[in-house]
Amino acid sequence: MIPTRRRPRLQDPVVAWSAALLLTGVTFLLRVVRLGSPHQFSFDETYYAKDAWSLLHHGYARGYVEGANETILSGSTDDVWLGDPSMVVHPEVGKWLIALGEQAFGMDPFGWRIASAVVGSLMVLVMCRLALRLTGSVLWGLLAGLLLALDGLHLVLSRLALLDIFLAFFLLLAVHCLVADRQWFHRRLAERTPDGVTKGWGPRVWFRPWLLAGGVVFGLAIGTKWTALYPLAVFGLLVWGWSAGARRARGVRWPVLRSALLDGVPAFAHLVLVGFVVYVASWTGWLAHAEEYERTLSNTQYSTHDGGKAWPTREEPDAEGLAEVKQSLVSLAYYHRDVYTFHTAFLNDATHTYASKPGGWLLLNRPVGVATELDIQPGEQGCDAPAGSTCLRQVLLLGNPVVWWGGTLALVAALVLWVGARDWRFGVPVAGAASTWLPWFQYDDRTIFLFYAIATLPFMVLATVLGLARLVGPDLRPSRRRTLGAVVAGSYAVLAAVAFWWFWPIWTNELVTHAEWLQRMWFKRWI
Repeated sequence: MIPTRRRPRLQDPVVAWSAALLLTGVTFLLRVVRLGSPHQFSFDETYYAKDAWSLLHHGYARGYVEGANETILSGSTDDVWLGDPSMVVHPEVGKWLIALGEQAFGMDPFGWRIASAVVGSLMVLVMCRLALRLTGSVLWGLLAGLLLALDGLHLVLSRLALLDIFLAFFLLLAVHCLVADRQWFHRRLAERTPDGVTKGWGPRVWFRPWLLAGGVVFGLAIGTKWTALYPLAVFGLLVWGWSAGARRARGVRWPVLRSALLDGVPAFAHLVLVGFVVYVASWTGWLAHAEEYERTLSNTQYSTHDGGKAWPTREEPDAEGLAEVKQSLVSLAYYHRDVYTFHTAFLNDATHTYASKPGGWLLLNRPVGVATELDIQPGEQGCDAPAGSTCLRQVLLLGNPVVWWGGTLALVAALVLWVGARDWRFGVPVAGAASTWLPWFQYDDRTIFLFYAIATLPFMVLATVLGLARLVGPDLRPSRRRTLGAVVAGSYAVLAAVAFWWFWPIWTNELVTHAEWLQRMWFKRWI
């Protein structure tokens, strides 16, 4: 029999934080090793790394000359940038984070990738803490962090200067804040009604610190990619439902309607209004140079598309003070219109070798090759391929099949348990997965990629861990159910680790023979 005295020791906050930080440190080491390889702009790094450097040194994203990549990779940033702004089609928060790494380590592959490695590792820490809040167990929290750390899509995006790892981090952190708010709100209501009796509408709780933090983080998420708007809307409704449930538990009549007024209005202010302010503030560099955009980008093909007109601020003289702020904000609004037009009207006919439909993302239907070096001959770079064959190096954006396929099944189970067993915790991964995955179906006629599903991955992991925790059960006493659950959970973690080891070479640009590479291409659609 397991001694009961061990439980408090394991659940001790110092132990919980120490274990989570240790796992985070190991995750960072795995992501930072040979971070500068390959020494090139991989995939869309060619946009974001240069935009980040321009933001850092000029305050806004400037255009660049032809051959800029070669000049930068040779170690020089001189005579690369043009004076006019570039038409960038994503917000700036993620690029500012990339710029911090470039400021610290220079304009080279390590410098523009280090921010992703740091943020990807911190994402594991947040996962540990969120799973701990949902399960009450340090071990389940560590398993959630471990599964996230063992995923290939997470690994590769933590080693590239793309925006998606920042988006996924902010979304996971925002959801953590909302779950923490739910727990805080329940405690606050209990404190204000100690006898368990609630009169009328119940206590008014106008300020909710965790909800405010969630609004700030959602603003940063939207300031990285607009797709964060969908999770904000879905989780905003979920917060309302949680608040209504808390009031129902205290005996409030008509809790849904009353909570809409008593909790919904403050929640809207905490999440939407605060998020909007943070989002606009993230464009400060753009606003400070609005006149450059008004001069060069106010009358483009995006502005005039389908009967559109040039920005009205184009012909207005520069103002001063608050009038200038207003003018810049109007220009920014029209810039957003043009960016939206680009995304919705100018990408529909685009094609790409690695494009895929969102219906197959969770099953890893089509990975993305972001860097490949082929035809390395025997004897070159240590290639030990047999005569007549070659070696290669590749960085492939492909998830860990054990994590993704198991997570897909776990999401189905989570939906059943949320609806059937009415366990609120399973609503978190269901809402997260639905809001980060389903919206892409309306854009499946344009070029989109598997790695956009990195925002869905944390919720698949949460569904997996919550399902395993339910299988084991809350009882600490030895039992057949607990033994079976422990065997299943342990076996799953071992399989995920083995798969991580197996696919590591094609995630990290290591040298492999052509035969070894083919062994890892389980399906033709992966090639």
